[in-house]
Amino acid sequence: MVEGPPVVVHFREIPNSERVRRSIEARCQHLASEFEEVTRFEITCTPLGTEVAAQGRATGKNTDVATQVSGKNLRAAADQVIEKIERQLRKIHDKRIFAQRREAQRNPAKRIASD
Repeated sequence: MVEGPPVVVHFREIPNSERVRRSIEARCQHLASEFEEVTRFEITCTPLGTEVAAQGRATGKNTDVATQVSGKNLRAAADQVIEKIERQLRKIHDKRIFAQRREAQRNPAKRIASD
């Protein structure tokens, strides 16, 4: 088994499913392999009327992403919150990489002309 950042999954007042838990952990480990700066994932699912609310948080070095969604069932809510975390992580990651490239293009190294 590949070791990665801890994935903490909470099911509050809702019957938990080991299958959903394994799915959440696998998707978070996949995100961790893509975004090395993340050191912890935390997903919490709670009932919200006839729906399920899911809150997610990814933390790490210079990274803190939190979001919440609601879905028709436990699996849908968990999938939606992980997709939203992935979009936010990708946005932060791309800003860091492309900001350095834009800065390098604005201030190119000046070449010294040889005679």
